Amino acid sequence: MKNKVFFLLLWAQVGLGQTKILHPEAYLQIVRNYHPIAKQAGIGIQKSEAQILQARGAFDPILSHYSSQKTLDGKNYYTSQNPELSIPTWYGIELRAGSQNLQGYRTDPSQTLGQIQYYGLQIPLGKNLIIDKRRAALQQAKLMNKMAYETQRSMLNELLMDAMEAYWTWVKSYRVLQIVRKNRDVATQRVDFVKRMVALGERPAVDTLEALTQQQAFKNAFQAKSLEFNNAGLDLSVYLWQENNNPVTLEKDVFPGELDQAFGLLAQFDLQLASLLEKANSNHPELNAYQFKIDALNVEKKLKFQGLLPKLDLSYQRLSQEGSPIDASSWLNNNFYYGLKFEMPLRLSQGRAEYQQAKLKVQEESLNQSQKKQQIQVKIGRYFNQFESLRKQIETQEKATQNYFALVKAEETRFAQGESSLFLINSRETKAMEAAEKLADLKAYLFKTLYALQASAGVLM
Repeated sequence: MKNKVFFLLLWAQVGLGQTKILHPEAYLQIVRNYHPIAKQAGIGIQKSEAQILQARGAFDPILSHYSSQKTLDGKNYYTSQNPELSIPTWYGIELRAGSQNLQGYRTDPSQTLGQIQYYGLQIPLGKNLIIDKRRAALQQAKLMNKMAYETQRSMLNELLMDAMEAYWTWVKSYRVLQIVRKNRDVATQRVDFVKRMVALGERPAVDTLEALTQQQAFKNAFQAKSLEFNNAGLDLSVYLWQENNNPVTLEKDVFPGELDQAFGLLAQFDLQLASLLEKANSNHPELNAYQFKIDALNVEKKLKFQGLLPKLDLSYQRLSQEGSPIDASSWLNNNFYYGLKFEMPLRLSQGRAEYQQAKLKVQEESLNQSQKKQQIQVKIGRYFNQFESLRKQIETQEKATQNYFALVKAEETRFAQGESSLFLINSRETKAMEAAEKLADLKAYLFKTLYALQASAGVLM
């Protein structure tokens, strides 16, 4: 069974048969749901969520056990067992609790023989008090997750714009094919009509050659336009996929709807320049992605600033020996251990260099964001101007096309009355067909510009 574009193909009854029509809304939905690029964008979000989970791992409680023993020449120097639970917290404080059992006859005098229990904490009072690598990594992972969502929106924006360009090229080629087919059929009928007129002696035999030449020109044009339409269908198939990641080839009995009916789509879009600029400034995915990147660099800058601070770490533990409860009534009189560690590079060369680099990265990315914002505004303005110009061109071209076909009808009437020639009819008919093709091209170009305008403002998703 051939691949089909399933439920999103809308059906329209035409005569006694059925014609399958692929409407632009249905086509867009297929691309959103099933195209590999759309799915890859979702994978990027899942990867960023995994990075958040990885960063959270730095705050997981850790259960450890250190066991050691030393014997030499049959003498037991010492045996030590030290299970411990450490709990990192968000504010840089690390909680610890455990016990130590030390036995032996040749031990460090500063160590306590027997079993002791302890609980306590370690606090950074200088460097790493405001932020440390663990907190920075988690903050940056969350920002990268938000950036992944904006990257997904940006990828979908570009994908849908490219997909709609292929769609309207397909629509235009189909409409042009219909125009040429109609002219070919009229030329064929005219050949038969002229032959009858020549047989009756009402027209010279050379008119048969004139009519055949026009018919042959339209036949060749029809073949060329058929090739364009078939190739446009193949280009469209690039964006058609099924749920199981299988590509779909557009079937030959699937056609677009009438081009003129598509103008009802215009009411669904924001076509106000000021509104589009405001939406782009406030919520364009590329600008948002830059902002989240800048926020992540600010986190890095904040972390690098810690390199300019002295390191001052305080550790404190309450102690108790085997069989004795831990006395929490007095913290600094008895049964405690504390340490204070101070470090500070005298020149702070590394800290100053890293902090300066972090500041420059923020400045650099802020300039990139400003440049991107200007580029987006210019692009929106260009597409908007192009859209408005096309509207006016279509209005003029519709009138011109009507006039060209009116001239063809008038020339045919004069020919039937013996007042004109096939040369003039063919000339006017060729002009009328070119005008109709130009009109179809302008209409398709209008819709391509419409979707490019929405994509440039970041609202096509």
